[in-house]
Amino acid sequence: MRTKVIKIYEQGSLEVLKIEEEELKKLDSNEILIEHSFAGLNFIDINQRRGTYPLKNLPKVLGMEASGTVREIGSNVSKFNIGDKVTHCMNLGSFSQFMNLDKDRVIKLKNEVDLKIAAASTLQGLTSQYLINHSYKLKKNDTVLVHAAAGGVGQILCQWAKKIGANVIGTVSSLEKENIARQNGCHFTINYSKDDFEKKVLEITKNNGVDVIYDSVGKDTFLKGIGCLAPKGRIVSFGVSSGPIDPININMLRSFSGSISTGGLNTYIKDANEMQMNAETFFDMIIKKDLEINIDKTFHIDKIKEAQSILEKRQTTGSIVLKF
Repeated sequence: MRTKVIKIYEQGSLEVLKIEEEELKKLDSNEILIEHSFAGLNFIDINQRRGTYPLKNLPKVLGMEASGTVREIGSNVSKFNIGDKVTHCMNLGSFSQFMNLDKDRVIKLKNEVDLKIAAASTLQGLTSQYLINHSYKLKKNDTVLVHAAAGGVGQILCQWAKKIGANVIGTVSSLEKENIARQNGCHFTINYSKDDFEKKVLEITKNNGVDVIYDSVGKDTFLKGIGCLAPKGRIVSFGVSSGPIDPININMLRSFSGSISTGGLNTYIKDANEMQMNAETFFDMIIKKDLEINIDKTFHIDKIKEAQSILEKRQTTGSIVLKF
């Protein structure tokens, strides 16, 4: 069987992205064959394409998230059936119309979950799940600062934090994104293109600072964020969309017992049962309408360069989905 893929032979600009067809390998006994309906576009795809995250043994098919339908199962597979709706993330090669995946890397979906919503939110939802429950256990009445609050993860984090009963502050880059952040649970928004977010946070919190900062931006926000932390506060770094974080002096945190945590989704999806359980927690919130997923734009897979360009320039107000 042949499948359409998005492949790179070297890391670099948008021009390294190639649309090709390649032969699919024979299905192993522990694998399932998925026909993807949609794929999610995330900043990790940008970092892998441009070389911020090195990739070994090029060429590689890109993509880290997709959803679809099971078309074939290996002889050792019992928990999936042909026709099941499934989703997955953090599996390099997801920008492929057909994909063979180990059964322990795939999440079974309830029929109520839309495949487009799943492709837009699996990676972001599972990321939000570990950030709120593990990197820092968010509690009612905590004060939280979410950078890039109008982005895909940001919108989920803000909704989830509000549901818990936290006080939510979000940073954004435009008036339009301020409105989106408020619609998704922010009690206060800060437009960092015109305001100093450190000063505004201290003003909003009456110089108390915030209990936790969720930072996916990196270079442009991390060091300044330390000045926003309350005593015993924690800054959680889970992305570097503006570039790698500069080295820091850990003594900056000592005087107020501050802490730094880093996040990596792979740690929380290594165990198949844990991954399935965490995913069900997240998708059940969507089914119950406790969370809403905002899909900003949908592109055909052939428009991958245009889609990545928009994401790279931070011109999105939600998730970008690629359709096959």
